[in-house]
Amino acid sequence: MQFSSIIGQKETKEQLIELVQQNRLSHALLFLGNEGSGALPLALAFAQYIVCEEVNGKEAAASGPSLFGDEPVPAAGNKQAATEPCGVCPACVKARQLIHPDIHFSYPVIVKKSGDKPVSTDYIAEWREFILQFPYGNVYDWLQFIGAENKQGNITAEECNDIIRKLSLKSFESEYKILIQWMPEYLGKEGNKLLKLIEEPPPNTLFILVAENESLVLPTIISRTQLVKIPPIDATEVEEALLQQTKLSPEQARQIASVCEGNFRDALQLMQHAEEDWQSLLREWLNATLKTGPIAQVKWVEEISKLGREKQKQFLRYFNHLLEQAIRIKLMGAENVHLPENEFDFAQRLNKIAGISQQQAIIEELDKATYFIERNANGKMLFLALTVKFNHIILNKAVVEAW
Repeated sequence: MQFSSIIGQKETKEQLIELVQQNRLSHALLFLGNEGSGALPLALAFAQYIVCEEVNGKEAAASGPSLFGDEPVPAAGNKQAATEPCGVCPACVKARQLIHPDIHFSYPVIVKKSGDKPVSTDYIAEWREFILQFPYGNVYDWLQFIGAENKQGNITAEECNDIIRKLSLKSFESEYKILIQWMPEYLGKEGNKLLKLIEEPPPNTLFILVAENESLVLPTIISRTQLVKIPPIDATEVEEALLQQTKLSPEQARQIASVCEGNFRDALQLMQHAEEDWQSLLREWLNATLKTGPIAQVKWVEEISKLGREKQKQFLRYFNHLLEQAIRIKLMGAENVHLPENEFDFAQRLNKIAGISQQQAIIEELDKATYFIERNANGKMLFLALTVKFNHIILNKAVVEAW
């Protein structure tokens, strides 16, 4: 994978390249980024950069110290100048296809049948297919891709033993052996098996851990890694990527980019519902909640409960987005907030019916509802409860104007 194929993250790419060119690369890196930020694609591109024969191949390595050495690396070949894997050498071709023998992968897997002790290589064909199709996918997408259904994914003790075995072997083609471990949050105490290997790895061995939630990673592992923070993707870069990769209109791309909060996976999910008229649905909800009463509320809840979990989540995120814009308008002034005209008008109306503290309370309820939807909450019960809560929150504020 090329750095240029990754959406945004210019500063992070430059940071990674400098780690190599200035000889400051640790034996173990922790790529920490929220879902959809591109942390895994960045790890894949960085691994390809390391093994690329034009950047750090055998000839360049023979002419100077290791990437992990203490002395500055001399300008051998293209090493200092290259800011991309070449993409055409045999190492790059294999890395792009996820078949390079010196780039190993570890990720959560499931037990196929009772008594199994699965390891990542049991699912390597599925892994390659998944990454090539969904480079910005999350762990839920991956587990469903391998048919997990309700099974829990894990990185097992057997997997840790397999990692130790593989990394104790000599490299096959490259000067460097690389392990990319995705979602180390799924490592239990068995992850302590890897501590000595991470702390004192064989020569020219690199660990790249790719995580979303630092608090769920074993502290003993975190303390042995160099942290690389991956920020959310900038909204303008999400918008540009959507316009390049999809047939969305500029207005649709702009709206999705503003709602997804730098999560490109969510942007792709939202794209599937780009034609949905969330604003009309939200207007009906607010009217039913504040004006027309219980019969209209029940009718609206019946309607929303038929949409399915993904659409329900996208609808709640859209409402959340409009509330955040309404707060920005109040705090920053209308002239400093740039939105499509229909969204701007809607946000202004939200400011008429609810103050900032009320809007923040609603946002908290929307976040909770999204959490419960992801865990298969009953849609009718959830949205009926939300309707009652919103009625109490909003009606604390004087007169309600008609929509």
